Amino acid sequence: MEPANETLVREFILLGFSPLARLQPLLFVIFLLLYLLTLGTNAIIVSTIVLDRALHTPMYFFLAVLSCSETCYTFVIVPKMLVDLLAPRKTISFLGCAIQMSAFLFLGCSHSFLLAAMGYDRYVAICDPLRYSVLMGRGACVGLVAAACACGFTVSLVTTSLIFHLPFHASNELHHFFCDISPVLKVASHHSSLSQLVIFMLGVFALVIPLSLILVSYIRIITAILKIPSSGGRYKAFSTCASHLIVVTVHYGCASFIYLRPKSNYSSSQDTLISVSYTILTPLFNPMIYSLRNKEFKSALRRAIGQTSYPAN
Repeated sequence: MEPANETLVREFILLGFSPLARLQPLLFVIFLLLYLLTLGTNAIIVSTIVLDRALHTPMYFFLAVLSCSETCYTFVIVPKMLVDLLAPRKTISFLGCAIQMSAFLFLGCSHSFLLAAMGYDRYVAICDPLRYSVLMGRGACVGLVAAACACGFTVSLVTTSLIFHLPFHASNELHHFFCDISPVLKVASHHSSLSQLVIFMLGVFALVIPLSLILVSYIRIITAILKIPSSGGRYKAFSTCASHLIVVTVHYGCASFIYLRPKSNYSSSQDTLISVSYTILTPLFNPMIYSLRNKEFKSALRRAIGQTSYPAN
């Protein structure tokens, strides 16, 4: 039985930007502009892919899903963060915190497996081009996205259930700007080593397994590219993978730093800085990296702009 002077936590106070109190109005303007730019950029990318039949291929299907995923990810975190930057008291309800954590874990883990599916797509395109249309048909693409979502949902459900079934009686101050795993666990009254182990293993499942699949795909891709006789052919083949490699490096670099390091290395200030880039900058840059490095997409975008500017009579 809990002591009488302890009460259940019904809300959390978010202290992520408290050390920057004087800069919060400026941060609000900067983050709002970045958020609007992210929404606009991803909307343009998805619209271009949907409207231009030349882009109705597996690679662009996955890019459209990636853009939608990035948009939803920012929607889970950024609007609440913007409100808190101007609010005198930055709080989130216990239930709201659980919902936010569940949603961003679902989207983040699905994102990891989606990147693995995109790596597999590049592998088939380069290593088995004659069967590409068969192996990467519409059913296969939809199935890969569904599998990525199922993995994300499983990790989200199990992790959130484990964390929010813990007792919260002591502090309700989260040294973060949203309900991430480490800050919430830190304020729990107690949590078993088994819960920590399960959560860590889920992190391994959501990060290490898809990264391993990506590495296997690229080992085979590099082997196939080295067998291409002309340097121009090798460059063209590798250029189709470069954007994916950049996005994978950023995604897994940030996620591994936050979720796979020892608990003794936990630093709220470092996590806040990394999480800002992870939740605000990468959802803007990832789809742009894919689209702006791709001549086919830029041609489709110019056609779409031309049809809008000069509609047919």
